Amino acid sequence: MIASFFGSIPAMILLTGILVGVSGALLGSFLVLRGNAMLTDAISHSIVFGIIVVWLLTGQMSGPVQVLGAALTGVLTVVLSELLARSRLVKMDAAIGLVFPALFAAGVLLISIYARDVHIDVETVLLGEIGFVWLNTVVLWGQQVPIAVATLGAVLVVNLVFVLVLWKELKLTTFDPGLAAALGFLPGVLHYAVLTLTSVTAVAAFDAVGAILFIAFVIVPPATAYLLTRRLWGVVVLAVALSVAACVAGYVLALRWNVSIAGMMASMTGVWFALALLLAPGHGLVAQALGQRSKRLDHDCRALVAHLFTHQNTPAMAEENTLRALVDHLRWPEPRALAAILRAHDRDLIERRAGLLTLRPKGNAEAEAIFGRIEPER
Repeated sequence: MIASFFGSIPAMILLTGILVGVSGALLGSFLVLRGNAMLTDAISHSIVFGIIVVWLLTGQMSGPVQVLGAALTGVLTVVLSELLARSRLVKMDAAIGLVFPALFAAGVLLISIYARDVHIDVETVLLGEIGFVWLNTVVLWGQQVPIAVATLGAVLVVNLVFVLVLWKELKLTTFDPGLAAALGFLPGVLHYAVLTLTSVTAVAAFDAVGAILFIAFVIVPPATAYLLTRRLWGVVVLAVALSVAACVAGYVLALRWNVSIAGMMASMTGVWFALALLLAPGHGLVAQALGQRSKRLDHDCRALVAHLFTHQNTPAMAEENTLRALVDHLRWPEPRALAAILRAHDRDLIERRAGLLTLRPKGNAEAEAIFGRIEPER
């Protein structure tokens, strides 16, 4: 059964995507909440320089030396960006934009000069080829396991242990680094530890899925989860679940439409984000629009009460306290006036008799509060 699982091409493709997604989401949750999401983009591109330099120096395209060298390049990108930002000559976003394109361009130039006959190319850098991960295998416990699965599995274990063991410290340094420093938790060390693991994960994912899918998994699922919950554990769990869902849905749709598997997986993370952006309770665009509509209705309701109170028990009451007066004098469209009347009626502020709008006792109290006489009854 185990042999058939590792021998299944669809299973290995899906497993590779899920391993990248879960590994990226675990670390990405903290990077997004810390406002360091774009460092992922910088790291994932600049490691190209580290990969080619290590290959030129050692001739190794894989292995611990390659992972370490490329990961250190990612950390170097962050260090150089922060040094530039600390000079106060440029801001952090500009510093990132200066450093990682330079390293990425240098890496691409080295590839074009020294690695013309090697399997690394620009398309591989961006998209990888997750559909071919099953071709390159290694024997583990008597089973032929794709190297990408073995490597990413080990990275996932390291990332998971790191997050679980240092959960309290990561939580504190994410939301209050000043307090963390005062308590001796070394937020700077944890910051670079997260970025180092991000670099290692990027290197492990590089050959299988490329830079685009890795960036998508690190940034988009945590950002989506943050729209749905404000609890840290909820963000992490939801980000992991969304990554897995993006892998499954992306793989199925890629086969159906005969398109790039990695590209479709990345696109599905964007679909989840778009849905959350629209429909997230309390924070989505639809919820905000409904909230704004409710606020406008409340404002119109108060304006209606004030209008009725002004003309109540006056000779103009029969003319002014009607739907037609609201349309003609307040310049409200009839649907808006009807909505305000309905809201006021539901709140027991007014009543309507034979077309005449009159205030109920609660409406009178509301009107007197509006005009600053007394507080309304609660």
